[in-house]
Amino acid sequence: MRKLKNTLYILDETAYLTLDGENVVIRCDGAEKRRMPFTTIEEIYCFSYPGASPALMGVCAERGVNLCFFHPNGKLLARIQGKTKGNIFLRKAQFEQFASPDPLLMQNTVAAKLSNTRYLLRRSKRDNPQLDADGALSSCISFLESGIDRVYQTTDREMVLGIEGNCAKAYFGVFNQLILHQKEDFRMHARTKKPPLDPVNAALSFLYAIMTTAYTSALESVGLDSCYGFYHALRSGRSSLSCDLIEETRCIAERIVLTQINLKILTRKDFAFQESGAVLLNTDGRKKILTALQKRKRSIITHPYLNEKIEMGLLPYVQSALLAKYIRGEIEEYPCFLMK
Repeated sequence: MRKLKNTLYILDETAYLTLDGENVVIRCDGAEKRRMPFTTIEEIYCFSYPGASPALMGVCAERGVNLCFFHPNGKLLARIQGKTKGNIFLRKAQFEQFASPDPLLMQNTVAAKLSNTRYLLRRSKRDNPQLDADGALSSCISFLESGIDRVYQTTDREMVLGIEGNCAKAYFGVFNQLILHQKEDFRMHARTKKPPLDPVNAALSFLYAIMTTAYTSALESVGLDSCYGFYHALRSGRSSLSCDLIEETRCIAERIVLTQINLKILTRKDFAFQESGAVLLNTDGRKKILTALQKRKRSIITHPYLNEKIEMGLLPYVQSALLAKYIRGEIEEYPCFLMK
């Protein structure tokens, strides 16, 4: 099994990355701040404006290190990519199969998303029974379960999208009840994305964007085209297949955000409120969220299909590899990730 290396997050907006031998060097205002051995790094996520040297970008491309540049709100601006890996016949098979994909792929993906969302609600209800005093959580869990059943009753993509959308609306309708502390500072009125209009949406959108980029890199590393998916509509500039696979694990981002809020690690001071109404994480907020994400990536889980212990951070790679096996015909069905 592949080993999980370090992810380097650059949050200082004055930082410039260079290469010195086998070390990544971080310079701020011309002065060296830190250096790290290149061999220990798997990904570099850069939120700074000066960027990185051509030498560093070249080595990242050559060795398959994911170097990404982000806007402060988490939107991916650019990604350094080397030569395409994998067999061209794998991508050919991907294009042929996804041109008219097996409906079961779509059904299983949405069912897995709803099942994992249900898991989050059940766990919250178990840990804090008072959250369900009015029965709203139980009602939402039942609605999600009916959604899982209804997904398998249709092969129409638009119908499945409608079921997923209604279940998401019901879920985010009770999301505020999962927040135990700082309720006035962290109140979600609805799921808003571009731009996020409250701190909860800002934190969720930021994490979703970071995790989607991880899936994009993982898919490319096993030889698949991250832009050609089986569920999300094709759109220029969008990694549709990454959006398909991340559906299974959105609940991980939601759990991280809830934990940071309920432990009072994330506060209102960690956000920037713009005149337009948009809300973004500031540097301190991004640092807290990324620290929590990195800790979660280091946690050990037992993969339900492989029945092996893996680090959570390897999940995008494992799921991408399983999807590649499915496309090659080595397994009959793609096994979605299910929380247990």
